Amino acid sequence: MSIWNKKEIETKKEILNKNIEVDTLIIGAGMTGMNTAYMLRNNKKICVVDANRVGHGVTLNSTAKINYFQGRMYTKIQKLSNKENAIKYLKSQREAINILINIIKKENIDCDLRQVESYVFANTKKEIESLKKEIQFLKDNGIDVVNKKLPLKITAYDSYCVDDTYIFNPIKYLQGIYNILEKNNVPIYENTKIIKIEKSKNYYICNSSKYKIKAKIVIMATSYPYFIKPLFLPFRSSIEKSYIIVSKVKKDLGFTCISSTNPTYSCRFYSDKNNIYQISLSESHNTSVSQNDKYHFNRVKEIFNLNENDIVMKYSNTDIMSTDNIPYIGKIDENIYIATAYNTWGMTNSVIGAKIITDIINNNSNEYVDLFNPKRINKSNIIKFPLILFYSIKSLLGAKINKNKVWYKNVKFKNENGKCLAIYKDKNGFNHIIHNKCPHMGCSLIFNEQEKTWDCPCHSSRFDIDGKCIKGPSNYDITYKK
Repeated sequence: MSIWNKKEIETKKEILNKNIEVDTLIIGAGMTGMNTAYMLRNNKKICVVDANRVGHGVTLNSTAKINYFQGRMYTKIQKLSNKENAIKYLKSQREAINILINIIKKENIDCDLRQVESYVFANTKKEIESLKKEIQFLKDNGIDVVNKKLPLKITAYDSYCVDDTYIFNPIKYLQGIYNILEKNNVPIYENTKIIKIEKSKNYYICNSSKYKIKAKIVIMATSYPYFIKPLFLPFRSSIEKSYIIVSKVKKDLGFTCISSTNPTYSCRFYSDKNNIYQISLSESHNTSVSQNDKYHFNRVKEIFNLNENDIVMKYSNTDIMSTDNIPYIGKIDENIYIATAYNTWGMTNSVIGAKIITDIINNNSNEYVDLFNPKRINKSNIIKFPLILFYSIKSLLGAKINKNKVWYKNVKFKNENGKCLAIYKDKNGFNHIIHNKCPHMGCSLIFNEQEKTWDCPCHSSRFDIDGKCIKGPSNYDITYKK
């Protein structure tokens, strides 16, 4: 459970129950898919499908910052690409903020939108000079950045602040977008998983478990676009996992902050009618490096000096990271589009992604098409390829060779008819048995004892305690039946 789904989105809860034909199919009903549907709502017939509920993917576990002050993002892009692309990326993020704020105001969406100060800080002395270079880049490009003390009891050797950033509740926002799409007769099918896409002449046949959607255009608005060129993402991206703790506090300090180093230290505040919450995130790491979730949640608690009695929920999130810190957005094949690898900044990149794809489909010019081109090749692809390959092999072999982790208390493994089964015994003594193999690319799974899920360390597929797939790129369950 996330802080954002304390109140569920009110939808029709429609499941695809017949074969249909549309002009444009959008796969994924998170920020990217819903924003794209909103921008295309006046086009020819479109529809949206999601394997889960609206907003129940990466969007649900986001810290929901609408922000262009993204750690040391711009100097990283400049190093891996060039200065011009770093400047253009900055411009795209600021434009995305304006688009999103304008949608919220124009449509009068009640989503707890607030303008707040945002800080980036150095949590080590070694990081101070690197942070200063980032600040100089921003100042050179017209950003008013102020050297200001971070108003949080956490290690910060230097910190800088801007005041034109925002926070909101993304689920409330998506409720507003859903209501608009419903009025425009845009069908949204939940719990409808597309498991196969086939090309047929000038259109695509998209197969769910029972029915088919015939579409001229397909937009993959999932965090991991699993249908398109299977080796495209695994060798041009990595997966980062972060840990989030929500705790009650007495005062809403009204700012966001993020460290300029990895692992990331990130914080923001959120208020509802009853309580004020601090949303603390840290311990971000490549999924191949560590899978001990309990350890990482404890580290977040220590870093932010959180009192156990004040903690109301804990959950994790995974993000796709591109090799050059620029997302992959645009056309990947004839009439097929993707938007992925947001490098943890999904609130802005989902909006600019929706705008880019909408403009391409409508034959409108967009200055960011080349910047985000998913087919681009640059030096970062070559430089980081050995490391990504190493992480991929480490994830695959590490999970297979050492299944029985030292921190497991109630997890066991056994072989049955040549297949490996994993068994978790819950507090009531009931055994939950699953097939210990991710259907996506065959990786063995890690049991997440905090969230009671089976997680793939290779490409972040997630399954519930009994093996139902709740997050791709896997399209299939791992449930066990005798």
